[in-house]
Formats: sequence, C-alpha cells, structure tokens
Amino acid sequence: PADAEQEVPTDAEQEAPVSTEKEEPVEPVTSDSVEEPTGDVENTAVVQEGSGEEEDEQAPVSLQDQQQEESSEEPKQDDRAGALENEPTMVEAEESEELLHKIPEDFYHDYHELVSKPQVSEDSDIPQSLLSLHHSFGYDCNKRSNLYLLDEENLLMTAGNLAVILGIKNGRQTYLRTLGGGAVGAVTVHPSRKYFVVAEKGVMPVICIFEYPSQKLYRILREGTEEAYSFVSFDPSGELLASLGGKPDYMLTIWNWRHEHIMLRCKAFSQEIFKVSFSSDLEGILTTSGQGHIRFWKMARTFTGLKLQGEIGRFGKTELSDIEGYVELPDGKVLSGCEGGNMLLWDGGLIKVEIGRKGKRTCHTGPIQQFVMDEGELLTVGSDGFIRVWDFETIDQAEVVDEGQIFEMESMNELRVSDGVGGHAKLKCIIKSLEGDSIWYAQDSGGAIWKLDLSFSHTTKPPERLFSFHSGPIGGVALSPVTDLAATIGYDHTFRVFDYIGKHQLCEKRYSAPGSCITWLPTTIDERASTVIAGFADGVVRVVSILKQEVDVTRMHQGLSARINLLQVLKPHNGRVSAMEFTPDYQYLVTGSVDKTVFFFHLQAGQWNPIGYTHVPCAVRQLQFAPHAPENEKKLMIVGENGMVCQLICPEPGTVDNAKTYKIEGMHIKTFKFKSVKDFLRREEARIQKEKEREERRAKRKKERQKKIERGLIDPDEPEEESETEEEEEEELPLHIPDSYTIHKAFYSRDADKFWVSMGGYDAGYLYECQFAQSEEEAASEDYGKPLRHVPVPGSDDVPISFMQQSGNNMWLFGMENGRLRLQVLPDGIKNDEPVDFSSLEKYWTLAMHDNEHGAIQQLAASWNGKFLLSVGEDGNFFVFTFLPPDELEEAMAPVRLPSPRAVGDESKAEDIKDPSAYSIEDAKQKAERDRLLRLAEEKKQGIKKKVQEMRRQFKKLLLKNQEIPEHLQLPRIDFELDPQSKVMMSNETLARMEQAKVEYAWDSERQDIALQKLRKQFKDNVECESLVVKCISTENEVSSFRCAKLPPNFDQAKADLLDQASKVTNMVGGVRGSHGKQPPAPEAAPEGLEPSSVQLGTTAKPLGEGGKVDKKAAKALGKMEKQRQKRLTRQKQWNDLYALKPSDNYEDPEDLAAIKEALEKMGDFKLKTASDYIVPEHLRMNTIRKLVQLMLLQERMYRIKHDFNRRLVSLKLKKSDVVAEIQALEQEIHDLHDQLRDHPDLIQYAPNVPGMTDEECPEDKYGYTKESLIAFHRANRGNDPLMEMGIPTAFPIEKPGGASADDNAGDSLLGGTQSKPSTAATGPEGGAVSGARRGTIVAVNPVDTAWISRFELPLDELEEDEEPEPGNDDTRDAVANTIKLKKLIFQQDQAIERIQQLIAKFDKQVLALRAEKYQIEVQLKNADLRNTTLFEEFVLLKEFEKRENALASKVNAKYDEKEEMEAKVTDANQRVERKRQEIEKIQEREKALYAEFTLNVGDNKWTDFLTKVFKKKIKRAKKKELTGDEDEDSDESSDEDDSDDDWDDEDEEGVEILDDSICPPGCEQELFDMAERLRETRLDIEEQLTEEKKNFDIIKKDAEAMAKKIKIIDHGLKAAEKDLEDFQLEKQGKLNELDVIVTLKLHQIEHLVNNVLPSDLSQTLVFERTGLVRLQNRILELNDEKDEQKRKFKENRQQHVQLVKGRKLLNSKISELNSECEKMMMLKFGRTVDLEKLEAVSVNRALEELKEKHRSVEYACDAEIKKWESTIRDKKENITYLTRENTKRINQLTMLLEEQKNLEASLDSKQKSLGGEYEGKRKADIRERERLIQLVQLQAQEVEALKEEITLLSRKGGHILPPTQPPMPINQS
Repeated sequence: PADAEQEVPTDAEQEAPVSTEKEEPVEPVTSDSVEEPTGDVENTAVVQEGSGEEEDEQAPVSLQDQQQEESSEEPKQDDRAGALENEPTMVEAEESEELLHKIPEDFYHDYHELVSKPQVSEDSDIPQSLLSLHHSFGYDCNKRSNLYLLDEENLLMTAGNLAVILGIKNGRQTYLRTLGGGAVGAVTVHPSRKYFVVAEKGVMPVICIFEYPSQKLYRILREGTEEAYSFVSFDPSGELLASLGGKPDYMLTIWNWRHEHIMLRCKAFSQEIFKVSFSSDLEGILTTSGQGHIRFWKMARTFTGLKLQGEIGRFGKTELSDIEGYVELPDGKVLSGCEGGNMLLWDGGLIKVEIGRKGKRTCHTGPIQQFVMDEGELLTVGSDGFIRVWDFETIDQAEVVDEGQIFEMESMNELRVSDGVGGHAKLKCIIKSLEGDSIWYAQDSGGAIWKLDLSFSHTTKPPERLFSFHSGPIGGVALSPVTDLAATIGYDHTFRVFDYIGKHQLCEKRYSAPGSCITWLPTTIDERASTVIAGFADGVVRVVSILKQEVDVTRMHQGLSARINLLQVLKPHNGRVSAMEFTPDYQYLVTGSVDKTVFFFHLQAGQWNPIGYTHVPCAVRQLQFAPHAPENEKKLMIVGENGMVCQLICPEPGTVDNAKTYKIEGMHIKTFKFKSVKDFLRREEARIQKEKEREERRAKRKKERQKKIERGLIDPDEPEEESETEEEEEEELPLHIPDSYTIHKAFYSRDADKFWVSMGGYDAGYLYECQFAQSEEEAASEDYGKPLRHVPVPGSDDVPISFMQQSGNNMWLFGMENGRLRLQVLPDGIKNDEPVDFSSLEKYWTLAMHDNEHGAIQQLAASWNGKFLLSVGEDGNFFVFTFLPPDELEEAMAPVRLPSPRAVGDESKAEDIKDPSAYSIEDAKQKAERDRLLRLAEEKKQGIKKKVQEMRRQFKKLLLKNQEIPEHLQLPRIDFELDPQSKVMMSNETLARMEQAKVEYAWDSERQDIALQKLRKQFKDNVECESLVVKCISTENEVSSFRCAKLPPNFDQAKADLLDQASKVTNMVGGVRGSHGKQPPAPEAAPEGLEPSSVQLGTTAKPLGEGGKVDKKAAKALGKMEKQRQKRLTRQKQWNDLYALKPSDNYEDPEDLAAIKEALEKMGDFKLKTASDYIVPEHLRMNTIRKLVQLMLLQERMYRIKHDFNRRLVSLKLKKSDVVAEIQALEQEIHDLHDQLRDHPDLIQYAPNVPGMTDEECPEDKYGYTKESLIAFHRANRGNDPLMEMGIPTAFPIEKPGGASADDNAGDSLLGGTQSKPSTAATGPEGGAVSGARRGTIVAVNPVDTAWISRFELPLDELEEDEEPEPGNDDTRDAVANTIKLKKLIFQQDQAIERIQQLIAKFDKQVLALRAEKYQIEVQLKNADLRNTTLFEEFVLLKEFEKRENALASKVNAKYDEKEEMEAKVTDANQRVERKRQEIEKIQEREKALYAEFTLNVGDNKWTDFLTKVFKKKIKRAKKKELTGDEDEDSDESSDEDDSDDDWDDEDEEGVEILDDSICPPGCEQELFDMAERLRETRLDIEEQLTEEKKNFDIIKKDAEAMAKKIKIIDHGLKAAEKDLEDFQLEKQGKLNELDVIVTLKLHQIEHLVNNVLPSDLSQTLVFERTGLVRLQNRILELNDEKDEQKRKFKENRQQHVQLVKGRKLLNSKISELNSECEKMMMLKFGRTVDLEKLEAVSVNRALEELKEKHRSVEYACDAEIKKWESTIRDKKENITYLTRENTKRINQLTMLLEEQKNLEASLDSKQKSLGGEYEGKRKADIRERERLIQLVQLQAQEVEALKEEITLLSRKGGHILPPTQPPMPINQS
C-alpha cells in the first residue's frame, strides 16, 4: 500500500526467515476429475496404495506410488502426530503422505515478486507505478462467508481483486492483491488464526495462504480448479483444507496445504455449490450444499486406498430447494435450511423431519443463510434480518408420525437487525468476537457490517452498524469541480457522498428506486459547486445540494459530515433514466430513458423547466452533444440498444408549444444501425499475416541462395528452384453476422456527423469510426451501417470497453468489461478541447481491480485537480487511485470544503416523489388537461340543467294560473303541447336508440360467443366428464368423479400404427437379425455330362451278364470277383461307419450345449442393471417406438379406469335423481295424509328431511337459465332499470339460447358432452314416469305408484261385514268407519316413511361402496401416473439416443448383409470347387479305364513293351483352338518338359534294339499298333482336359480362399460393430438407470431390516419379485440334486471309459496279428505282397464289360428322353402360335381404343371451347368422366405391357407366364 496509514509489514518482518534456496516446491500430482453421473448416490475419489493402477473409472491416479521411489531416502516426519494421534483413520493417511516431498516449515514465497502488477505496453515509456491504490470504499457483501475475524481488532474481507484487512476500531485497511490478477473468489481463516487463505478467480487460479500477522505468503496451492474458487474451509485440526471450484468443473479438492499437495479430488456436483465444511465432531466427514442439493461425504481408508464417498440427500416429499446454510450435529445428523425458511433435519441421506414454527409459520422468511452451534445453543441466521436461538435437544429428538408432516416449535430468543429506515438487514453470516461471549459481527448483503450483542438480556445493546458500503452495482460517480468530494448512486437505492482523499463517507440517503446515473453541476451554473443531479430507475430526476452538517451522524468519524438537501424533483420518464447530458453551455439538460424517450429541459432562475420530449426508435443508453457544432445547431447524439445511433437538433424553448402536451412532433432524426465487419477484418488480418509469412520465407530462401552462390555451391545463372508449394486455399465460410449489437460508448469525432463507437459482444476488440448518412440515397444503400474505419485495441483480448472518457490532452480512460481499468495514451498534439481522432492505441497501461466475472467498470472519473482517479463497477466496488507518489501525497492532502447551508428563509425544500407509479411530467399534464375539459363539460352541463329547471318552474306556474281562471276560460292541456308529435318522436327515437344499441353491441356479443366457444373447446369439450359429486342423503359423505380427458379421435388408429411399427422394428432394437449362420448348402445336381455312376468305376445299375453279351465263363468269373469285391466294400463301409461315429477331440454333446444355452438365457441370471458387465437382453432392449407404445397403452388403461368409474357415478347420480323424485312424491302423499289427520296432531309423523340435488350434483344445470334468473342477474349487476319498471321493453330482451328452456339443457350427457343424456324419469311398474327433481326448475310430479300400499288395504264392505253393527245404529257405524279410516291413514303414513328410510339407506350404502372403491382406484391411478411420468422421462431420454442407435444398428445390419453376401459367394465357390473335383476324379477314372483297356487289349504279348512305349509317348499336336504366341510357347515348353520327364530313357535301354515307334515293326500286328496309337490320342485328349481342369480348379480354390479371408475380416468388423452397439446399449441403460422409479411397497414386503429397524442407508437395498425369490431358493435345492446326479454319472462314465480303453488295446493287438498272418500267406502264395483288386482285374476286364453294358442302358434312356422333348417342343410351338394371335387381336383393340380416345378428346376440346361464359368452369360430371377414361386408358396400357411381357417370355426357351399386373387404383382411393 502507498499511504502511511495502512498497515505495511515492517522491515524486520520483511526480512524474516525466508528460504533463499531456489528449489521450487514439488509440483503435486493431481488426480483426474471424475464426472458424476446424475442420480448416482455415490461418487468416489481414491488415493491408491497398491500398484498405482486405476481401481475403477472414478478412481484418480495414485499419488504415493508415483513418489515412493524419490522419497524413500528422505527421513519420515509426522507433522500431525500430536493433533491426530487418537485418530487412526487419518494416521494411516499420514503414513502414506510421508512418502511425499516435504516443504520446510520456514519456507516462504516472495509475494512482491509473484503478485499481479500493472501491464504496460512495450515502447510506451509509461511508468509501471503510474497509479497506486489510495483507498477502497467497496465490499463484496453479496459473496458468501465474506467476513472473518483475524484478531480482536481486524476483520478479513474481499473487494474485487483485493483481500482487505479491515481495522474494526479505526477503519484502517490493508490490501493484498491476487497473484493471477483475476479476482478473489473466497477467503477463510485458519482455526489457530495464524494463517488466512485467499482463493482466487481467473485462468487456473491459485490458493494463497498467508501468515498472520506478518502477511507473508506461506503457501501456494495450484491446479485445484479451472476458472474460480467459490469456497474454502479448514478442518477442525487445521491440517486439511477443502476447496470448491466454480463452473465449469465444480471440483471438490482436499489439500495437505502445508506441503501444497492434493490428497483427494472429485467433482462435487453438476451445478453450483455454495459451501463445504468438515464435521467438528466426526473425523473424515464433510458436507457440501448448493443449488438444489446437499451432499454428505465420507473420507475412508479402504484396501484400495483413501476414498472420498459422496451421498446425495434425497428430499422425498419435501420440495426441492437450494440449501445455503447447514450445520453438522455431533451424532452425524445434519441440520440445514431451505428456500422456504424451514429447517430440515437430515439423517442417513434422508429428511428425518422438517421443522417450522407453530401456527404453520416458517422459521425464517426466506432462506436460512447460516447455522451456528455455540455452547450447546443453535443459532440460525436468516436473510430476513432475524437471528433466532433454538433448543438443540428439542431439534435433535424431533419426530413426526407421518412423512411430510412438519414438526412445530418456537425459538427461545430472537434478534431483528434493521437498517434504520424501516427495512431489515439481509444477513449473510455472523462470526463471534474474541472480546466477549455475546459479541458477534455480521455480514449484511445490504452493504453493511454489524456489531451485535446476542446476550438476550435486559442490558443487551442494540445492533450497531460499523461500516456501510454499496450493495450491488454502482450506477455512476460524480466528482466535485472544486474539492475532493465524490457522489455515487447505486442500484441499492442509496445516494452517498465521500471525502475520497480523507477516506471517509460523509453521508448517505436512501430513495424509493435504484439509482442509474449522476452528474455534478459545474461552477458556471452553481457557484458553490454543491448541486448534483441524479437519475433513477423509476424515471425520476432529482436535483440535490450537498451542504455542510455541523452534527456528526456517522458514529465513525469525527469532524466534517454532510447532509443532502432536495432542491427539485422531476419525473420526465416512465422507465429507467439511463443517460443525462448537458449542452456545452450547461443551459440545457437532456435526459434519456429505456422507454425510448428523450426529454429536454431549460435552466431558468435556478430551476430546470421542461421544454418537451420526443420518441426515438430505440431504448437510450448514452447521450452526447456535438462539441464543435454551431450555436444554433445543438446536435445531440443518442446511443441506443441493438446498435442504433440517432442524431437530432435540440429544440429552443420558444419554438415548442407545450401548453397542452410536452410531446414534440416533427423532429428530424437521423438514424444509424451498426453492421458488423469484424469477421471480415479478422479474415483480412489472417490473409495479411499469411502473406507476410510467405514473404519472410521467400526472403530467407533468397538469402540462403546468395550464401550458396558466394560459396560457389551453385551457379548464379542457374534458375532458382520453386520449392515453395502453394498452400491449398481453404474453403471460405460465410461471414458471421451477430444477431444483436451492443454499443457501450460513443463520442463525436472531428466531424460533427462522424463518431466513434465501442462495441460489446462479438464486435469487441476494435474502435469503429462511423458516419451518419448525408442523403437519403446513402441511407438506403446496403453498406450504410458499416464503419468507415477501425482501430484495433491491442492487449484487450476482445474484451468490450464498457466506459471511455478523455482525461487531459492525450490521456483516455478506458473501463473494461472484465474489471480492468486501462489508461490509453494517444499521440501528442491533440488538445483537450478538440475531438479525438484515434490512429493508434499501442501505448497503454492496464490494471485488474474489479471482479473479472461481474465487475464491469461503470465509470472512471478524474479529480478536479487531476491527482486522483476514481473507479466504480457493477460488482459494487469503489476504488480511489492517485497519480502522486507517497511523499507528494501527504502534501496534497487537504481538508475538503463543503458549502455552508443557506439561511433558513432562503433554503428551499422540494417534496419528493416516493410512489413508483406516480405520474410523469407528460402524464400529469395530460391528466390536468383531461381534468380541465371534464370540469368545463360539467360546468356546461350544470348550466343547462339550471335552465331546464327554471323553465319547468315557469311551466308549472302557467299551469297553476290556468287552473285558477274560470273553467270556460281555461286552455285545454293539449294546447300546452307545442308539438304533439314530439312525444311520439321521442318514443321512436328511444326505440331507434335501442336498435342502434343492439347493432353496436352485436359485434361484442358475437365476439363473446366465439370466445365462449373457444373456451369450451379448449377446456370443456376435451373433458369427457363434468366435475360431478354425488352425496349421501342422510350423511355428509360424498364421492366425486375423476377428471378425465377424452382420447384423441385417432387414438386407436395411432395405437395400431405404433404396434405395427413396433412389430416391424426388430433389427433396430438389438442389432441382431435372427439366424445369420451358414445354411447347409442344398444338394447340387451332378455337373452336366457327369452321372453319379460314372464317378466310381464298376457301379452299374444291372449286374453284368444280363444283357447276354458276356460269355458264361467271364460272367462266372466276374460274379465271383463281384462277390469278393462286395464283401470288401461292406467291410470297408463298416469301418468307415465306425470311424464316422468317433467324436473329435473338441466334440461337445449338442444336448449339453442346448442345456447350457437354456441355462444362460433362462435360469435366473439376475444381474443388476447397474452392473458393469450387464448385457441388455434382446427382448429388453428399448427404443422410442416401444416406449411410446407403453405410454399409449398405459394412458388408455388409465382412461378406461376413469371412464368406467365415471360412468357408474353418473348412473348413481341418475339413480339419486330418481330416488329424490320418488321421495318427493312420497312426501306429497304424506302431506295429503297429514291433511286428513289434521284433527289428530298427535298421530302425525314427519318424514326425514331430504335435500334436493345440489349444484355439484347437477353440473349440467349451470348453463341453464330462465327469464326470471336473467332479470335478477341484470338487476344485480346494473341496478333497477327504470325503463323496465315503466313497462318499456329493455334494449336486451331476455331470450333462451336456441329457444330452449332451462330443462332442455339437462338432456346433455355428462359423459361425452354430445350424446343425449338418458331421461332421469323413473318408470314405475304401471308405466307412470316420475320426473327427476332438478334444482331451479318446475317439475310436474305424477302420483306415486301406490300399488304396494293397496295390497295391505281391505274393502270397506268387508270391514263393515266383520263389524256387523246393529241395524239402525248410524252413530256406531260412523264411529267404526272413522276408526277404520284412521288406522288406514296411519298405516299408509308409516309405510311411506319406512319406504323413504329404505330408499335413503340403500342409496347411502351404494355411495359408500363406490367411495371405497374410488380410494382403491386412486391408488392405482397414482401409481399409473408415476409410471407414466417415468415412461415419459425414459421416452425423452430414448429420443436423444435414437439417432445414434439407428446409426449403429444400420452399421450392424450392413455388416450382416455383407457377411451373408460373402458367405453366399463362398458357398458358391465351394460348390464349384467340389464340382471341379468331381470332374477331375471322373477324368482320372476315364484315364484309369483307358489304361485298363490298353492292358486288356495288349494282353501277354512280346510287343507289350513296345506298344506300351507307343501308347505312352507324348507328341506335339496342333491345338484345337488358335492360341496367342505366348500360349503356344507355353504349350511347346510344357510338351518338351513332359517329353523330357515322361519319355522312355534310351540310355536305360542299353543293349536293347532300338525300334522306330512311329511305324509298326515287323512281326507286330497292325491292329494292335493302330489300337495303341488310337488309345494314345485318347490319352492325350484326357491329359489335356485334366490339365485344364486342374488349372481351373486351382483358380477357383484360390478365389474361395480369398473370400474366406474376407469373411474373417467381415467377422472382425461385425464383432466390432456389435461391440459398439452393446456398449451403446449399456450406456443407454446406464442413462435409464439414472432416472428415479417410484415403487409402492407395503410394510410386509420390506425384509431389509437391521435390528428390526429400517436402516437409514438404502443404497444396498434391492427390490425383487417374491415369486422370483422363491424360484431362486428352490433352484438352489435343484442345483444341489443336479450336482449329486452329475457326480454319480461322472463316476460311471469314468469306469466305462477305462473299460473301453482296455478293449481298444486288445482289438488293436488282434488286428496286428491278423495283418501279419495275411502278409505271411501272400508271401507263401505269391512271394510278395500284391493288390487283390489288380489281381482280379487281370483275369477279366471288368471295366470294359461294365462300360459296354452302361453304354446300352444310356442309349435306351436317351432315345426316350429325345421323344419326350420333341413332344414338348411341339406343344410349346402351338401355344406360342395361339398367344401370338391373341396378342395381335389385343393390339388391334388397343389401336381402336386409342383412336376412339383421340376422337373423344378432340370432341371434348371443341365442346369446351364452344361453351358459354356461364359454363367456362369444368363440370363435376365431365371431370369424373375424364378421370374414368384416363383410368381406362391406363388400365389398357398396363394390359398391353403385360401382353408384351408375355410375348417376350414365350419367345424365350423355358419362359414362364407371370400373373397380370394389378390395375391402377381408382382416383378416389389413391
């Protein structure tokens, strides 16, 4: 600090032991942040002790293992042994921390080197110490926990970029700036008060820990969050520090702060967190609270390391709330507040009880900011200004019976802190003082620090406000032109005056609205410079004077103080006064407002008189007069919202007529709308930069070339190689145009029509010079609105300039939106009175002071002498800077001069406007004008009335005089009527006026009817049932209907469509499409030309000899040989079958595989859906369509339940109507009986009182009315109509809508609204109807059916016969008859009453039964509603995943399709390989047969060797097809090679006569030689064919192998795609798991109990079906039995296996013996081992005989087949001929129809052209006929096409006739 009053560390303190070593502290290794899944109750951060590998995804990197090797040699220290020796959990953490690098305890950082300093541009020659902080009048009072006690005399708080140590008694301030230059996020104090913490804001902010009182920087904690810290807190021991990060990471970090080491770190929540704290009683327990949550954390040592587990508090039935304050109780419970003001007691993550005050009052009005446990008492601090003391024992033991019930109690004591002007303080927190047990200091977010006495005794002192500050943004600051006074206006409704050089606040005053702008009048207007004008948010402008006050009222400072005197109050606007400006001569004042008006005032005799106002196109932000405009043109620039700038000429007072209104019409306003060019500028800058870099590269290459030339490396004449490759031109995106613009500040340039603007938002980073349009053509051009030029603001990082003002000749003050103040030095030569012309902004000085997030600088102002600079911002801070060095500052400090108050008679006092809704100046004038006109009209009206009354008196006098004269002289009364028709005219005029009224109100009436219809449609028509209540007759019980909306009309169709879609979407849900395995290839037919019998030689259909062509001897030999061969084949087949049954080594029983598969799919693999290895089954994979189907089915089910219940309730209501009608009839009957029993009152019994149908029971009657009800309504609303009383019809005759009576509407159905309601009349046994008794209607009641009474009556004559009175005794007979009649009446009365009671009891019973049923239905509907909510949340979530799921499923399906296609190709290739193999085998068999034939024909001959040589000789033969030269060469070479390989070797035949094999030698039969040559040609043909087939075979085999490799690649891709889909399904299931699902359980269903009590932690609880649980328990027993069975089977199979191995060994030895015996017999008989098949073939040429026999059979079959095909061809030709004829006929028919169509169209066109005007439009009949003809032509065209296709098919061989195509759909159906 610069001033001497502030506490600065002494030299001795500055020279305290500081480590001089240059070793930097070891950078801690931090763990990765862990994202918290929404809804997850646990989040874990782990410090691992093992190998350092991550335990799971939420575990950060191990810290100990990474540093174990480096720290193993250092001595182990335990700095916390004394504090935590009884705490084993934390001791374990210490032991692991010993492995870290230790920082010496006496190590300190150099604060003066690290602290943030002003930034000065290069080559600017601006000293870094240009400004120094003089004083701060600010306090971040809205920041949470921003008040701490350092010692008895000092408090710690923050203000913008400063941590402030505030002296309690003297107000002295000591400042500590941040290191990063952002702002201070949070502060706290160590429990020992030896250290305090300053947590910063900015980019990768740090936490600074200072030692107190030396204020030396002790530790710096880094990398705890990304942008800002919001809260810090020490644990009770002071060894650990917890910090909370703000957005975007919201990181909770636990520090070992002494060694600058992160112990644990994880994401605390996904929204803003307010507070974190350690439990003072339970080690390792933390709590965090914030927006909509509270979270309970536990630090625990596990086998994987130190973990931090977090559990989210569940609100349950309590409304979700932000939690500001809480306190941890000793037993682990947590007591917190809520937004409503009540207290919540948390236990185990759940709300145990909600606590409020008695009478359903809340504990506080508004949120509870802080809880404090102090000596067994609980204190709560509320934002309502109350501090209440509660009984802790009562709270700790609070219990309620029902969940959701509020426990009520009263506080023991309370204190209300008031601000002194009738309002309450807004307390944030309180801290306890060290000087006394009952003294506390409080932070007030209203801008104050309080000293409170909480002793709650008769000597308790009232709250004392120690310091006062602005709360919230400061609207502006104004400085006195003659002394060091400053006035500020704030959004906190206060006006304050400061002595900024003396660091005192002199006075303050609170107004009814927030302040917005302020200005101090110069001495040219006010000689004493004491007048200030301020604008407020309610549109009021106040003119005040600041005068000297002799009495000090601040309680803080001794000496001068001031008071504020109100001089004048004006209200020119109805919105916030956003700007005020004076003309250069200060004779005119202009105010602007957000209500888009500008008001002009003129100064006369010390008062500001209104001139007038005008409307502008935008809300006003700033006003400025042109400084160099002519005197007759006072040009005013108006800066508005959304980039709008206007200009107008200020009117003169005499030119405006404001007698009736202040509105000025016809003012010419120039407008300018800014258009963004920043994107273009940035692109141009990028292009220039690229060009510059390109030129630098060229210069560098040129320089290198010159060096090479000098060295002689290259020739100077050699052209330069163009090595630079042109960069590809990037595709240029369209220019970015912002949606809105914000002009923060604007000011005139050199020209009065040009101006500079500072933009906000996207266009920040430049100053733009703009110009108003000089003509209409320019204003209409597209480029109008673009700036003329621009000047970049270097070093601003595109941060908007929120304030600009010139100070001195070449100094400009810039206030930035991020809270930095910037002093801009312009080039010399610019005078102070000249408009500025920016050309360069390279020289600047900047310093961060205000909050970097919400501390935009509102205003900067230089003092009257230029020695001080004042800054105010939106963060509520107010800083004073000085340009003077400390030594000169003392000399410049002088006492301020306040004007003395005027004489009492001379001082004026204006009446203030306190009502925000008061009239503005214009509104008041308009009201006065209206009042004047009304007063004149009333005076004129009263004058006319007086004249009429005078004329009436005179007329009455004339009538009296006429009556006094004789009768014959009297004038008849008709003569007094001047015009007899006047009365008729008045009557007609009245009727006309009535009709006119009808016409005038017709539109309103129709509009109201339409509005009523719309309301009905919106709110009533979609409701299926009216709100209906049916009440019991004898009790108050009732049952009501469900509010049920109708299903949409297309609901059934939509449901059917969805079900259809859900059935089709099978591939998109799971990505598996049925069976994609290989299908066994269909048996292929033998290749053309090959027959199965030809594959193996000798397998013929008929035995040899049957053809009669083989002799008996050969046949016998062949038969014997065949038997032996068949015997060998049978034995070989048996061996092959036996070996085929032998399983492979990897063989698995299919039954076992099927059983395993069934077990995996169905046998209770109950994995939790939250498990990491959970795989969503196919049938459970959900998508939007399936979920929508579930929603629709559930909604339909709910609708059906409500509909059925409402239908029964309506039936019950109708029944009640019938019951009431019947009871009324019975009451009428009883009344008649009472009339007959009136002589016997003691015998009269009354029926129970039965109420009628109430309004709730007859909702359909609410819209019915009668004439009488309308008249009553009219009188009630309009009073008695004198016209109606006089018999004159009213202007609105009462009619019933539609002519229907009130009862007509009763027929509407309660269900549906459009169906006719069944009659409520009850039909008796004889068909008599009893009308329902309806309220408000006259009902004709038919006599009740008394048939049931007549059954108990006896005929009168029978009664008389029974009595048999004596004849002649009439009196006796009459007495008996009366007695009988009386008994009859009494009996009828009793029966009627009993019948009424029965009806009532029966109906009430039905109502109670239906009500009980409704309770059960409500439970079902509530569960269904909760399920519906869950399904909808899942549907919304699935909708977000739908696009990705479809893409992944499509990818999997594409892979499957590709695999299927490739498998088909591989199958086809394998089949072709197999066919080629069969062909090769066939050719080889032919070759064998050829050799056998040669051997057979040659036989045993001496020329056998020679003929064999001739037969096997290879010769070159001409190719059958012409080949290319290469192929010929290949063929020749191959022949040569074959000759060299296979020809006889002459050298081997030395000594043998060499014969010419080209001619037949003498002695050899010519036939044998010719046969050898013929067979040789055949052999060569076969060998060529075999070679060709083998070559094709190799090619096909290679293709098959290549495709097999491709299948492997496709399988790999398919597995990857399926894995991606499974991972996606798991991710989607995880998101679905995060959704809360409510399950209703009964008490008997809960079995998870601990000591017969439901545990508080239900995180390990599983909700499971009871049937599934029983099935699993039974399955355990079954598995045990199966296990025993498998063991038994294994033992038996093992024994059997041993026996089989022994048997195999015995059989193998026996086979070896037989083989050796067989070889011995061959050696004895033949002398060698021979092939028995060859031996048999030597005797008889079996192959030749078989081939001959086969040839004959094939020849017979071919003849039959040829005859069959000839017959088929003949039939087909006849069919083709027939179809050709038919086709010709149809083509002719088509030609005729087309010709007819053409004629009809021509005729139709001619008729249409000749039609008259009235027939110009097309007739419907013509249109239908034309459509029919078009359809007919289309049908015929399709038939033609079908016939053509048939002809084409039939013209081909094997063509098939397809069914005809479908005719076109009719027009009305398509």
